Amino acid sequence: MEATNQSNHAMKLYSHPMSSCSRRVRLGLEFKGLKYECINITSAGDPELLKINPMGYVPALMDGTTVVSDSFAILLYLEEKYPQHALLPKDLMRKSINYQAASIVSSSIQPLQNLVLVNYIGELVSPDEKLPWAQYHIRKGFVALEKLLGNYAGTYATGDEIYLADLYLAPQLDNGINRFKLDMTEFPLLLKLSKTYNETPSFRQILTETLQQHTDKNVLDFIKQQEA
Repeated sequence: MEATNQSNHAMKLYSHPMSSCSRRVRLGLEFKGLKYECINITSAGDPELLKINPMGYVPALMDGTTVVSDSFAILLYLEEKYPQHALLPKDLMRKSINYQAASIVSSSIQPLQNLVLVNYIGELVSPDEKLPWAQYHIRKGFVALEKLLGNYAGTYATGDEIYLADLYLAPQLDNGINRFKLDMTEFPLLLKLSKTYNETPSFRQILTETLQQHTDKNVLDFIKQQEA
């Protein structure tokens, strides 16, 4: 039987609307139809978050007595415990493409555009270098993703079903296009996927929340905290 979480056992997700790492987990929870309480952290030193994740990073998930932090670890945990709406295809090659796409976003793009590092570059070199720095590293990752997905994309990143790669791509494309104003001319596939995500209700709901936050300078200041 498929595992389900009951109403008296709703999970808690410590999150923030502008955290791309949190958003990919929220998407995973939504697609699996899992009930959860979303707790938006408003301070990098929030004592409630520090109790369950001493690193003070979002996202962090509490599922009963189980605590999991780091978005990749959380999504793999959810995939094993709650198999409904699989986040990974059965085909081994397509599964590997999902892992690779997720890794490019989480390891080669997101840490280098994290505002902690971007602001440090501004302080170390010049404020004028902040945007070029972020755009350079996002573009480098997008070049790899455009090639990687070329032979596998359908309606979504690796076919006509939503999988792990899509959960990583949707928030990252939102960041690249809307927050960091990257020129997407050379990425027709990624641009097509971005349009699809924005037309898919579950993606649109979470991405729209983020777009609303982009105009809030206080939120931009807050997101200086780390995420994983």
